[in-house]
Amino acid sequence: MNTKVKIATFNRRQSLALLTCAFSGGAYSQGWPDKPLRLFVGYPAGGGTDYVARLVANLLSKELAQSVVVVNLPGATGAIALERVARAQPGGDTLIMISAADTLLPALRAKLPFNMGRDLAPVAPAVMGALGLVVNPALPVHNVKELIALAQAQPNKLNYASPGVGNSQHLAGEMFNLLAKVKIVHVPFKGGAEAINAVVSGDVQIAFASLAPVLQLVEGGKLRMLAVTPKTRSTALPHVPTLAEAGVTGYSRSTWFGVAAPAGTSKDILQKINAAMHRGMQDAETKEILLKQGMEPMIQTVDQFNAFVQNELAQNAALVKDMGIKAE
Repeated sequence: MNTKVKIATFNRRQSLALLTCAFSGGAYSQGWPDKPLRLFVGYPAGGGTDYVARLVANLLSKELAQSVVVVNLPGATGAIALERVARAQPGGDTLIMISAADTLLPALRAKLPFNMGRDLAPVAPAVMGALGLVVNPALPVHNVKELIALAQAQPNKLNYASPGVGNSQHLAGEMFNLLAKVKIVHVPFKGGAEAINAVVSGDVQIAFASLAPVLQLVEGGKLRMLAVTPKTRSTALPHVPTLAEAGVTGYSRSTWFGVAAPAGTSKDILQKINAAMHRGMQDAETKEILLKQGMEPMIQTVDQFNAFVQNELAQNAALVKDMGIKAE
């Protein structure tokens, strides 16, 4: 009888242990988020990535009923912030705003201290948008054909600004050089805001910039918009032609932004963030804000966004190789 009691006790304890192991991950995520979240941005405040990050932080804070703090950690074209998050504990409280530019880094940097495809877990996309080809109003061009003619007449004399080496705006400029058969010199800055300010001041003549930070500058006459980069026109600037329409045959380049977490983050937490992003991006007021800034909500599941990011990494590697851009 004592033996039976011992066996029964053991079985009950064993069952409890097995149940604890089976549900520990779920139980851990059930109380999440139990503290403020940090959303890292690899660029200074004021640029396109920062703009989207602050919008996302606001909507996640509302949807998750927990504060979300934007942390700007600029440097190395976003690589410093990416490494910080890649090495962070996967508890769901550390996130990063990633973009099309980040999927270029592995192709442009020979040695990165992290593997973007392995060390980060894509969580949810946020928005997709256009880049705008803008020039300082003092530059004597009013359309793309005039810009190409001036650049061909003065090779290596004109400059274009970007937030650093190896980002979407850098690649956009090199695509323009290649397809328009011109030689405009790349001038890298520490962030998007600095790059735009350089064009406004006239220190640099041209930029391929995210639309959100430059629309007011265009409206105020401080910048002149010549074209947008995607295949189709921007909803915010329906009168502005695409580069392909303006004569640069085959040109098409869009930008996107999304949220990632350290690899190993609970799938349950990833799903919760994704669902919160989905709800927030479907909000009518949010949609209206985005459309006015030339961006559109981008809705995908966790698995779909992961596949999208992996595909971007592969495509950008091939594109950089085809364009002959050397890894640093």
